[in-house]
Amino acid sequence: MQQKTEALSKVLTGQPVIPVVQITNLSHAVPMAKALVAGGLPAIEITLRTDEALDAIRLVANEVEGAIVGAGTVLNPKQFKDAQAAGSQFIVSPGTTVELLNEAKDHMVPYLPGATTPSEIMSMIEEGYSVLKFFPAEQSGGMAYLKSLSSPLAGVSFCPTGGITPQSAPDYLALPNVLCVGGSWVTPNDVMDAGDWDRIEQLAREASGLRQG
Repeated sequence: MQQKTEALSKVLTGQPVIPVVQITNLSHAVPMAKALVAGGLPAIEITLRTDEALDAIRLVANEVEGAIVGAGTVLNPKQFKDAQAAGSQFIVSPGTTVELLNEAKDHMVPYLPGATTPSEIMSMIEEGYSVLKFFPAEQSGGMAYLKSLSSPLAGVSFCPTGGITPQSAPDYLALPNVLCVGGSWVTPNDVMDAGDWDRIEQLAREASGLRQG
């Protein structure tokens, strides 16, 4: 099986930061997504860590023009099916299982599986995947680790997520094997709870201005 690389790469190269969002209040979903799109970050990963997540994905997919909503923290085939049914345009998992790989084969939605060790990455290459999530990035060795993978595992690109900040993001983005980074700092919980969507838009605009190089 080959990853839907072209479709996935288009999402991941369209912006330097993919917001990783946890929705605990369903009423936040639409204004949050509108603020992110207005700030230049249309691709949004809503994690399936809350009961509201699937409904939030559905709302954003149906009501926010320009948004490219994806599902994160997908752990099993049922979640994969449910996320696609809700309108997810890409699926992200922190690691990878045989069951998830098999499920991905049956769907057109692009899948970004997680892989960290050389053996995991090599297994993904054998499955036809060349774009991978690297999680948890900072705890797994960060920039130095990713840089060390670029030569022996050339041709594989990553979206590192986990512990990345606005300060460290540019250094990650400068690595030759990094397409983008995932970050939760664009949608802080306290700002979301306050309904300060102008602040979310401002954070998105700052993040969208981060460039490789």
